[in-house]
Amino acid sequence: MINIKLNDGNEIPAVGFGVFMIEPNGPTYDAVKEAIKTGYRHFDSAAAYFNEADLGRAVKDSGIPREEFFITSKLWLQDYGYEAAKKGIETSLAKLKMDYMDLYLLHQPYGDVAGAWKALEDAKKEGKIRSIGVSNMTPKIWNKWIPEFETIPAVNQVECNPLFQQKELRKLLDEKDVKIEAWYPLGHGSRELIENPVILKLAEKYGKNSGQIILRFEVQEGIIVLPKSTNPERIAGNLDIFDFELTEREMEEIRQMDTGKGSHNPEADGVAEMLLGAFDVHQER
Repeated sequence: MINIKLNDGNEIPAVGFGVFMIEPNGPTYDAVKEAIKTGYRHFDSAAAYFNEADLGRAVKDSGIPREEFFITSKLWLQDYGYEAAKKGIETSLAKLKMDYMDLYLLHQPYGDVAGAWKALEDAKKEGKIRSIGVSNMTPKIWNKWIPEFETIPAVNQVECNPLFQQKELRKLLDEKDVKIEAWYPLGHGSRELIENPVILKLAEKYGKNSGQIILRFEVQEGIIVLPKSTNPERIAGNLDIFDFELTEREMEEIRQMDTGKGSHNPEADGVAEMLLGAFDVHQER
């Protein structure tokens, strides 16, 4: 495993295990347990995934010391604003049954972002969170909010893969040494990506599958990746990317695949309202 140093001095494993869209009350627990057995120590959850408790239970039941894990969760929109965010942080810690989180993110960039961020900053000072970051911030949204922050985020978790490489955003974040974490690092299984001739050619050359080539490209670009699977073979395969290295020419071939377009536009009209009404994190599932 490669660790990436964040702008606050903390280190994060380059490959994490995402639990987005894995059902709570069993399936998440089983998937995390399998991932831990495979060798994962970096796990990414969120209040809005409703499976923080499963993640925490799997980590505890592993018997491996807490400090060997890197645990991320995220604050949902209903808990934005300073006081609400403080309660949201405590709720995540309680569900995880942990004294601290390694990384905590603002899940969406809408509403009282500044108030919520101040709560994250204070929780970091109190030792409840080691690193703090944001999610789904485009360059425009980044430039709107960051001037109001006392602390520069350590990461910005956004959609990122070879078809949507976030080149403009990465250039902006590089100025403050902010790392990108990629959700949908495999393009949500897009055939356009997985079956791209460039990817297939490299997979044959290195004796890897398409997903492993894609993840290797992203890690070599300095991107933190969060692949998700409940299939034991794929869980293991997504971590098995450190025994080969793409050449600079091969990296450039994949860079040329960028379309500049993703599946989600955080700036689109009505997105904030749609997300706020999508579900209630205060209701147990």
